[in-house]
Amino acid sequence: MAGQGFIYGIAAAITCGIQVLGFVAAYALKTETFYDILGGVNYLVIALWSAVAGSTGDAPLNWVDDPRKILVTVSFICSRGWLLLFLAWRAHERKGDSRFDEVLGKGGGTPQPLRFFVFWMAQAFWVFLISLPMLFVNSSHVNKPEFSPFDITFAIFFCAGVLIEIVADIQKALWVKRGRQGDFCTVGVWSVSRHPNYFGEIFQWWCLFAFSYSSAYTGYSDPLWWIGILSPLFTMQILLTMEPTGLCNAEGKNLKRYYDKCPERYTKYRENTSILIPIIGYRYVPLFLKRTVFFDFEKYEYKPKPEPSDRAKNE
Repeated sequence: MAGQGFIYGIAAAITCGIQVLGFVAAYALKTETFYDILGGVNYLVIALWSAVAGSTGDAPLNWVDDPRKILVTVSFICSRGWLLLFLAWRAHERKGDSRFDEVLGKGGGTPQPLRFFVFWMAQAFWVFLISLPMLFVNSSHVNKPEFSPFDITFAIFFCAGVLIEIVADIQKALWVKRGRQGDFCTVGVWSVSRHPNYFGEIFQWWCLFAFSYSSAYTGYSDPLWWIGILSPLFTMQILLTMEPTGLCNAEGKNLKRYYDKCPERYTKYRENTSILIPIIGYRYVPLFLKRTVFFDFEKYEYKPKPEPSDRAKNE
């Protein structure tokens, strides 16, 4: 069985290698089509690598002797396998990604290879950080064949997070295919959360981090286990605070189309529907809880710019 440091190091090297080769090929072809796809493939490759390298027993991969690693590896592959399929489908449907138009010099601009390379390295960083709890379990020397109630609880929660994300993606995709009826999506889980896919993504990594605790050789004093908390924290950082993606991209000024087209219906939807955590009766939740526990921060509100005539009156 390989040491934890070796497994982590090879996983990091594999991740950098995949992303660097992806950059070289993508820049040569002047395309971003397989950017997201290689991100998904990267997850699967390091999951399989860590499962094989961290196996117990005499066989290359003794599943029977290590059910904890079986559960984590299979669940992780299901989660990231879905992501790969969904991103591949989305790339095909959209026929491109406008985020990369400027750096690839589309539309007559000057290509920016260094900036394009940064995008690929950022993805490498993201893939590796997200995978930390999975790598910790698969590289751990701890062998606990039986699951505790704590393990079972967070294994179920992790699978629930994966399922919520998958269901949300499918429901939204079908709604778009049917012509975006109602102007904004309120079908299924979207009726109890404005962004259930983001909730599922964040929730699953917190649960996997918690589940990985049982693989810590020295319990709470294991520093490598604590490093795994970067997985859910980084996911929250990306989805809650980064401008090009997540809530910052979906909310705020980008809500203008709804307030222009159906202001009363959308205002009512926002009042009754949590921004992230699925809940019924959101309209009765106190504002201070919405602004804290439920992450419905003021920066996500739509604040229309004053018209020139209004600005002139105030001068």
